[in-house]
Amino acid sequence: MTPIYTALAILVTFIWGVNFTFIAWGLESFPPLMLTALRFFFTAVPLVLFLKPPKFNRTLLIYAIGTFVMQYAFVFTAMHLGSSPGLTALLLQIQIFITVLLAYFILGEAVSRVQIIGMLVGVLGLSVIALNLGGDMPLAGFICILIAAIGWSFGNIASKQASVQSALKTAQQGSGNTLVSLNTSKNKASALSALALVVWGGLIACVILTLSSLIFEPDAWQVATFTEASLKSWLSLAFIVYISTLIGFGLWAHLLSQNTASKVMPFALLVPLFGMVTSVLLTGEVITWWKMLAMILILSGLLLANVKLKLQRKHQSI
Repeated sequence: MTPIYTALAILVTFIWGVNFTFIAWGLESFPPLMLTALRFFFTAVPLVLFLKPPKFNRTLLIYAIGTFVMQYAFVFTAMHLGSSPGLTALLLQIQIFITVLLAYFILGEAVSRVQIIGMLVGVLGLSVIALNLGGDMPLAGFICILIAAIGWSFGNIASKQASVQSALKTAQQGSGNTLVSLNTSKNKASALSALALVVWGGLIACVILTLSSLIFEPDAWQVATFTEASLKSWLSLAFIVYISTLIGFGLWAHLLSQNTASKVMPFALLVPLFGMVTSVLLTGEVITWWKMLAMILILSGLLLANVKLKLQRKHQSI
């Protein structure tokens, strides 16, 4: 990837890492499904009034349900059940490996042997968590996060397909047939379609999540829930909506539309590092030997993936 794309990938992973602490603070005042529904209500409104909706099809529906409904409903529920912000951020990264495998089988994207080794090392780190369930990671929370990871993985593939299709369609309709005009049209279209995908996908998710919350959390839907919510929870919701969702997912969808999933997804391994550090600093989460071991293994997997990318660039320059 270019230096600009690399910097954007690191920025997004930092935002998402910090976001787990803000989720914990938001859950102090709101139940998980309600908080998730509020997140996507404010994500969609009022931007849906200004952004042209993407074509409603199976791809958009899979993206909304996978990335937004499944991922965040189950992540928020896991943290509500007692999963710590740092460990949640760490375990959720199994979605990286699922996404790369889906990209291989569905999109036909290549995966090198070194990258496979990197993924296996990362999986070892995630396995350490599975061997230390309890306390900061209850079994129910562990299962919820695995479901969330699967949902996010399918959403990543759908996001890439939708963004690329939209960009290519706009480029073909543009005037001129030069390579420069096609690339310019593709870049502008992909940036706009990425934001529209997040906003309109959020609207679909909001409807599904609101109905789910009304069914499973009926007692929460009263005026007192909103009036008695702390300022910290409201500010946390604002960060989750405008920084983590609109900026974070908008940039991530754009990155996936401009690069292969196998190049972008390894950067998400930085999320648990940022998530664990901020959780320790802001919530007092305790670092244990097995948490450190899990993080070292996961970061080692990221380093191996980066070695693969550097070797690729070196051979291409020869």
